[in-house]
Amino acid sequence: MATALIADGTSQLWREFWVSLASLLRSYTAVHGLNRKQQATVELGEDHIIVRAGERWLRLDRTEANVAWAREDASEGWMQLTVDGRLKSEAGAEEEMDMQAEAWARELMR
Repeated sequence: MATALIADGTSQLWREFWVSLASLLRSYTAVHGLNRKQQATVELGEDHIIVRAGERWLRLDRTEANVAWAREDASEGWMQLTVDGRLKSEAGAEEEMDMQAEAWARELMR
């Protein structure tokens, strides 16, 4: 039973981080769009986030802590949410979630 409680708590943690990531993407795309008078749309689903800005887009798909990403230029990869609220890359490097969201937003809004 204790294992089920831990698993349930971790699943909830991933969902909370997921919503936070979508919120960060909304905020950062809005800030980067101010000087260009361009807006991005951010669609949040339980297992996916899609951000669109003109012809550019980013799709994130989540399975628990694992996050696969894809871009309009056919680039793709995966990351993993950590219990500390960071994103760990394929190479193993960890970055704060807000820093990764800002980098994605900057690329989308350029």
